[in-house]
Amino acid sequence: MNGEHRNFQQNITKHSTYNLISGILFGLGLVAFIDEMVFHQLLSWHHFYDQSTTKIGLLSDGLFHAFSWFATVASLFMVADLRRRESWWKKRWIGGALLGIGLFNLYDGLIQHKVFKLHQIRYGVDVLPYDLVWNITAAVITIIGIIIIRKTNQSQSK
Repeated sequence: MNGEHRNFQQNITKHSTYNLISGILFGLGLVAFIDEMVFHQLLSWHHFYDQSTTKIGLLSDGLFHAFSWFATVASLFMVADLRRRESWWKKRWIGGALLGIGLFNLYDGLIQHKVFKLHQIRYGVDVLPYDLVWNITAAVITIIGIIIIRKTNQSQSK
């Protein structure tokens, strides 16, 4: 192993957690942005909080949208910092992003939809097929993210 490659390996190992956190934050922000844009704005299926007036629903959507942009932009600043340090670990970061996407959607589908009843995916229809597709897809994405992260953990320990 040449010195340059060894330094790169040491850098990514040193910043392994930072790569993971940045990826998770990016995944959370990206999927929240897509959720808000598609389901809240384009399809108008629901608002972030549907248990009040439309005005409150729109306000909750705006706050949700601000969170998604903050998370996405913050994660990209983290990536820029990792790249500056020559320690951005793309595979680990992608695993983190998939984990963030999957966990966000599981949290949304199980906690926000069912436990807190902030909103449903859609109203006026049988939600079971929507819930199944939403939560199963989220679980699969979460598992894929975990597998990628575990593989990077194994390659790191070698």
